[in-house]
Amino acid sequence: MVAAIVHQLTRNLTDQDIQENPAFAQYFVDRTTGIYPTAACGFPWSAAEMSVKGDVIADLTEDLAAEQKARVTYDNILRLSDDPDVNDAIRFLREREVVHFQRFGEALQQAREKMQQEKRNIYFMNPAFDR
Repeated sequence: MVAAIVHQLTRNLTDQDIQENPAFAQYFVDRTTGIYPTAACGFPWSAAEMSVKGDVIADLTEDLAAEQKARVTYDNILRLSDDPDVNDAIRFLREREVVHFQRFGEALQQAREKMQQEKRNIYFMNPAFDR
């Protein structure tokens, strides 16, 4: 959705619009107005950013952090944007992050409760590996 928003905002750029923004001019040289997923600092997205350990507690905690980081990114976009259509879409995406955070939190609590029932597991480690 963010890529679609960027496309809508850049599809009618003129050469002069591009030249007046040095940061975008550099991007344009490599990508034209194509969407290339990067962080705001320019670091390209990579699947390496997704961390998986195979441990339910570690992975759900990572998921919780990812949802909060995405929410903060959307908060920051909203601070910078004055376009009502962009803001509506970003608010929708932000609300999804909040709901995902809540659901992952519920899943984490359920996992902890299940581990606690199986045996005294004060560190909430995966007991399957301790057998």
